[in-house]
Amino acid sequence: MALLSFERKYRVRGGTLIGGDLFDFWVGPFYVGFFGVTTIFFATLGTALILYGAAIGPTWNPWLISIEPPDLKYGLGLAPLKEGGLWQIITICAIGAFVSWALREVEICRKLGIGYHVPIAFGVAIFAYVTLVVFRPLLLGAWGHGFPYGIFSHLDWVSNVGYQYLHFHYNPAHMIAVSFFFTTTLALALHGSLILSAANPPKGEEIKGSDEEDTFFQDLIGYSVGTLGIHRLGLLLALNAGFWSAVCIIISGPFWTRGWPEWWSWWLDLPVWR
Repeated sequence: MALLSFERKYRVRGGTLIGGDLFDFWVGPFYVGFFGVTTIFFATLGTALILYGAAIGPTWNPWLISIEPPDLKYGLGLAPLKEGGLWQIITICAIGAFVSWALREVEICRKLGIGYHVPIAFGVAIFAYVTLVVFRPLLLGAWGHGFPYGIFSHLDWVSNVGYQYLHFHYNPAHMIAVSFFFTTTLALALHGSLILSAANPPKGEEIKGSDEEDTFFQDLIGYSVGTLGIHRLGLLLALNAGFWSAVCIIISGPFWTRGWPEWWSWWLDLPVWR
């Protein structure tokens, strides 16, 4: 089906979750919708507040600009604007923008008549973010446990949290998350390189099809997951990477307060070592 005729097929009224026909239109190739408008609102407000925070801060160096969360003394209450209140409002804007974007994806899926795999996958990324700035601070009793919005300050926060538990890479959920992250990149590298290899044969040869692609991995590792299967596998790996990264941080502090190497003492107590 030609692209233009396909667009005429799905660019019809309906499929909206809220607002009806109010914002049910496109701007060029981009669908707007009610949640497109709320995404623009939250993203614009949040960006403006970040710029305001930079303006009242000590530097305009993009590497050093940082919007800090409230001090721990404020607990779960509202902080003054210049003492963490900005961070709280920006966090609300970020969550509003992310959730709005996911719901906009749902509306697009409804118009196309396809599954909700994309918004669900994006929802896992949103879950990982909300875990850091909402769930974990709630469990620890203070918004100050959230991470700052900045480049170097964010990296410092990650490093400091790791040192709070001696060796964070001993966190078992962290191990699982990192394994999934690396396996995701491996699967994408294998899949992407195979597609490029098949679509760019030597000069004078025809483009290869899925049969050659399957044969390559059957000869290489004895099995090919197939063209549909590799995308299902990639999605499964990526979602697990995001999910376990959220688990690894939410159990650090609320559920485990000592050094992570100490958690592995059970391994030395196994009967096999006696």
